Amino acid sequence: MSDIDEKNIDTQGEPGVDENNEVESNEAEQVEANDEQSQLVEALQKLAQAETVIAHQKDEVLRVQAEMQNLRRRTEQDVEKAHKYGQEKLSAELLAVMDNLERALQVNMDREDEAVKGLLEGVELTLKSFVDCFKKFGIEQVDPLGEPFDPQLHQAMSLQENPNVEPDTVTAVMQKGYTLHGRVIRPAMVMVSKAAE
Repeated sequence: MSDIDEKNIDTQGEPGVDENNEVESNEAEQVEANDEQSQLVEALQKLAQAETVIAHQKDEVLRVQAEMQNLRRRTEQDVEKAHKYGQEKLSAELLAVMDNLERALQVNMDREDEAVKGLLEGVELTLKSFVDCFKKFGIEQVDPLGEPFDPQLHQAMSLQENPNVEPDTVTAVMQKGYTLHGRVIRPAMVMVSKAAE
């Protein structure tokens, strides 16, 4: 055989270099495709986790905003109540002065005497200015004579049979009550009628 024929046999008997390269290239592409797919799956998992975290954080932010709004509203209400009822203790202390002025006007005196007349007029003017001051600051008098008994506003000191009025009616007021913007600062002390036994 000639040299040329031997070379042809040698090259034909062994697998070609091109086929090896092609197999290796296919394997490399397969490995690369698998890597890309695993990276894509990993990225999708991370994205899902991130979306879960974001949703949780959005929920927390909404809760914090709602809590802050409720806190702001409660604070405004507390400030409003402090302004409205801040003078409650002072008002309660001034009620004794009001009671004493009213008692001074009820004393039996010679109203024809000029000295007594001037004194009574001064007490009446002082009482009137007190009443005006109380009205200005939302303090109202509770004088329930003849009204039905209300335990929210009245304190029953005694029960008395009285056929002339309905049962549970205030028949006498021993001490007037007062409210501050609708809140009782002193209940009226009253005598209440009861049904005959």
